[in-house]
Amino acid sequence: MSKPRIGFHLSTAGGVFNAAERANQIGANTFQIFSSSPRMWRPARLEQVHCERMRELRKNYDCWPLVIHTSYLVNLCSQSEVVRAKSISAFHGEIERALALGAEYLVLHPGSWRGLTREEGLRLAAESIAKSLDGLNPQINDFQILIENTAGAEFSLGSSFEQVAELIHRLRNVAPVGACLDTCHTHVSGYDIVTEKGYEETARQIEATIGAKAVRVWHTNDAKAARGSKLDRHEQIGRGTIGVEAFRRLLNDKRFAHCAFIAEVPVEQPNDDQKNVALLKSLVHPTEKAGKPTANRANRKQSVK
Repeated sequence: MSKPRIGFHLSTAGGVFNAAERANQIGANTFQIFSSSPRMWRPARLEQVHCERMRELRKNYDCWPLVIHTSYLVNLCSQSEVVRAKSISAFHGEIERALALGAEYLVLHPGSWRGLTREEGLRLAAESIAKSLDGLNPQINDFQILIENTAGAEFSLGSSFEQVAELIHRLRNVAPVGACLDTCHTHVSGYDIVTEKGYEETARQIEATIGAKAVRVWHTNDAKAARGSKLDRHEQIGRGTIGVEAFRRLLNDKRFAHCAFIAEVPVEQPNDDQKNVALLKSLVHPTEKAGKPTANRANRKQSVK
């Protein structure tokens, strides 16, 4: 099998392509970025030369997939028509930039359905994603929109595997879609991934709802808060309430061997990004490290399906 894809969420300061340089420097062979400010409606403009440089560097460094995280402001199931319209426009821009950069995945938090029913929230999210695709052709570059599970807040869409699966089901004929699962979100929303027995039961629930093959990315984050707390607070890997053994099980689980594993933990000290990537890589069993790197996009496409 090809080597595991392990990386980090990185800054694009100085030009989006700099994230690819940083990924290579810290020993990552995949990475995630924001394509624009995650807390501003006004999008950044990507220079074509920067997009081309990003593609060139990723090819040179055998660094894939590129994962883009959607802005935190986007709420595609908002009860407010104004917010929903702004979110559709913003998500349209996210897809445009992802395609320009040649990104394989665009991660989305569907939003909050506060003031509505959960059924209405699911319907609006699916309709809004469909509208966001107007005039675009996402059927290229092995591109997929990934629905991320959330930490379990009361009105947050995607707080259970069943909700993620339902939204994917509704979108199956609209857009190329899959799932991104976050270890911290999974833990604090109430699933047990800490104990060996609990991890296996959780993995079986993923299989029964979303399907392991539909999961393309794992956000590998430890948690500051307790299981079931619904508090989304990321911690350095191995220092939180999840602990290092859960990550060892996940990284060596053949059901998720096709996934990219990307940490989104705080960088509190110099090289914390590099240290977390190195720790994750050290947890992969020697037999799983063996294998030739994938040589080209055609082989990559086969390896993740």
